[in-house]
Amino acid sequence: MVEVSGHENTKTIVAKPNHSATWRTNLWVLIAISIPSMGAAISFALLGAWPILPFAGAELLALSSALYYVNWKLQYRHVIYLTGDTVKIDKGHYAPKRTWQFTREEVALSITPESHPWEGPKLALHDKASHVRIGEFLNREDTLVLLELLSEEFRIKTHSRVRERQL
Repeated sequence: MVEVSGHENTKTIVAKPNHSATWRTNLWVLIAISIPSMGAAISFALLGAWPILPFAGAELLALSSALYYVNWKLQYRHVIYLTGDTVKIDKGHYAPKRTWQFTREEVALSITPESHPWEGPKLALHDKASHVRIGEFLNREDTLVLLELLSEEFRIKTHSRVRERQL
């Protein structure tokens, strides 16, 4: 998903993975699964099959851990701040973990075409000293939207070709 916001002389582009469900929705799904599972486990425990309780608890713990991990991975973002003379790129989950800053005149867009029709092109912003990949987690449609937004702002300096391998 690509979102754009801006004021007079600034523009902010946020690229983030698509979500199928929010954390609140995941909690409701976990509760909906936990009630029958724990109800059956408690019923069997009351009938004398008490060893089922730790297994039911472990199953719910594994499911909740997996849901939390997936939700955490989907919080990853690339935020591109465009001002009159600088370009700042932040990458991170809930807060920026890595930050790059370029001067507007020196930064250029690098495009590597897709190697498969389902993939989108690989995008990167670079200057003489550093190279930063942008939106590698996006699907094809969102990558093309990001490409259109970035090509309006920056010159395309590098347009690589995909090499075909011969066996």
